[in-house]
Amino acid sequence: MLLAALLVACASPSGTAPVDDRSRGGQRAAQVTSGSHVVQRGDTLYSIAFRYGWDWKALAANNGLRQPYTIYPGQRLSLATRGGASGSARRPATAATPATRTSTRSSTPAQTAVTSRPSPAATPAPTPSARPTPAPTSTPKPTTVPGSVSGWQWPAQGPLIARFQSNGSLNKGIDIAGQLGQPEKAAANGVVVYAGRGLLGYGDMIIIKHDETYLSAYAHNSRLLVKEGDQVKAGQSVAEMGNTGTDRVKLHFEIRRRGQPVDPLGYLPKL
Repeated sequence: MLLAALLVACASPSGTAPVDDRSRGGQRAAQVTSGSHVVQRGDTLYSIAFRYGWDWKALAANNGLRQPYTIYPGQRLSLATRGGASGSARRPATAATPATRTSTRSSTPAQTAVTSRPSPAATPAPTPSARPTPAPTSTPKPTTVPGSVSGWQWPAQGPLIARFQSNGSLNKGIDIAGQLGQPEKAAANGVVVYAGRGLLGYGDMIIIKHDETYLSAYAHNSRLLVKEGDQVKAGQSVAEMGNTGTDRVKLHFEIRRRGQPVDPLGYLPKL
């Protein structure tokens, strides 16, 4: 109750979330470095990296993925680092039954291996039968992003009800309360690399890539106003506030630097 009273007392008259004079401190998230993830429909490389505390570039390199970073439902991405923190590039393995294995290359159709039996006559070997290539998940190619992030803006107005926690297990961002349907805005220029509700506990969510280092995330939305691949400008409305995946109407906002959560209050303008 004391904490709630202090937070209310700190709110500005305009209702905009206040900012403390903090450094751009971060935390080491519990990065998963063992096992694997089987790609589900709707996943993107960025949402998978976000889920497991990886930098998206490191996850791509660890699985031999290159632009445009196309992934497929059923594909298995390794989370075990190989040859260092970012891992060595290796071809991704796709999920397959013991009886049938398909090609792991995203650029060519998967084919079934065929073995020819010797014959007294020179009979041509049967032509390999092509299996249908699974439809790729919606993984946009971020072609145009700013070289560096500047001019961060607040993503929503309202009282700050939860702060960033640096112990690696609690709040990886900040929570801003508001009204159902209230607009949420892009905190900086970038491209939408995920729009969906595939991450447990985040509800309807958007992830924006700002450059090769920074991502921002906007969770618990009632409505998404942009789709994957959309270019957005700082201050552009990207979603409407809601309570999907949580118990009250609010925006959960995160900034990730090379895959790791950092305190948004160290980046957002001081009011």
